Amino acid sequence: MKTVVERFLNYIRVDTMSDPNSDSCPSTEKQLQLARLLAAELKELGLEEVSLDENGYVMGTLPSNTDIEIPTIGFIAHMDTSPDMSAINVKPQIIEQYNGKDIILNREKNIILSPQDFPELKNYVHQDLITTDGTTLLGADDKAGIAEIMTALEDLISHPHIKHGPVKIAFTPDEEIGRGADRFNVQRFAADFAYTLDGGEIGELEYENFNAAYAKIIIKGRNVHPGSAKNKMINALLIAMELHAMLPSNETPACTEGYEGFFHLNDMTGNVEETFMHYIIRDHDRDKFETRKDRIHKIVAYMKAIYGEDAILLEMKDQYYNMKEKIIPVMHVVETAEKAMKELNINPIIKPIRGGTDGARLSYMNLPSPNLFTGGHNFHGKYEFIPIPSMEKAVEVIIKIIELYSDK
Repeated sequence: MKTVVERFLNYIRVDTMSDPNSDSCPSTEKQLQLARLLAAELKELGLEEVSLDENGYVMGTLPSNTDIEIPTIGFIAHMDTSPDMSAINVKPQIIEQYNGKDIILNREKNIILSPQDFPELKNYVHQDLITTDGTTLLGADDKAGIAEIMTALEDLISHPHIKHGPVKIAFTPDEEIGRGADRFNVQRFAADFAYTLDGGEIGELEYENFNAAYAKIIIKGRNVHPGSAKNKMINALLIAMELHAMLPSNETPACTEGYEGFFHLNDMTGNVEETFMHYIIRDHDRDKFETRKDRIHKIVAYMKAIYGEDAILLEMKDQYYNMKEKIIPVMHVVETAEKAMKELNINPIIKPIRGGTDGARLSYMNLPSPNLFTGGHNFHGKYEFIPIPSMEKAVEVIIKIIELYSDK
């Protein structure tokens, strides 16, 4: 049997960074390299109905080993890594029996993983950690989830005394760029409910997330030589600054936490002639979410009245919604996961996701899918790390959830 660590180290060798500027699915051809590897591994384990479709989605079924009627449970993880940092030539380091002090990731570049900056490290003293070498991300988001699912499958198959119903597996592309559920075939997957393995520290259990939208604003100006610009120049950059100043300064990501929503100016580029602004709008509460969108519309309308109807163009689109609405009617999926953790002496950390997950969109596609921990920290960057015991516990949680539904 392969350990969860062996699998993880194998998967992170494959660069699977997704590309938000690509229109293809998957957005990068290199994701298919890992997809093929995973499909072959599912077949090797003995799963049935293993498929890899033209869009890069891998699916498989572990058939029931009992005549008892048990719900069909799905487990889902994504293959791509974030475009925020390179995933080429990842060189993981295993820190044995972490001593609670600074970890030198890269001596040459003086890159240090320190508990002064990341105090959560203190929670893992005397545990083995996997870190980066300071030049790439690690890829625990979400190759740790894939490794944990695969290891749980092998454990179930090797211990047939553990009774279970049908278990469905899916590995998806392009989650990091918000497209992981775009072409997910829920009917083919055919699970009653599922869990995404895409969370962070040990114990995380999430079934609430932001309602999300984006707003793209184009401001048209008029450029004239500044020496003769009086009453002629219209500076699109200044209009953009004026527009942004109408939003509350304390409702940004840097000023909010928990259930607090925000407006986030994610990108602004341009010049006097034309300026582009890209906002993301987030709130857990649906009514407050709609109010935030309405505020943008009203600000743009006000600016149009001053500078002209054609001076400002707004495109706004909803991206995903809070999955809580779809989870509450089947709350047993959360309660069972919580019970599984407690039986394994894991303290459940139930909190809202200040972001999104494939599970949110899948829940609105009639596949309720709360999110479970993988054990990782500091995703998307060079300070990413994952404690090995947390990965092992994630494997145990998957198996325990399956056992609990079998007992029911």
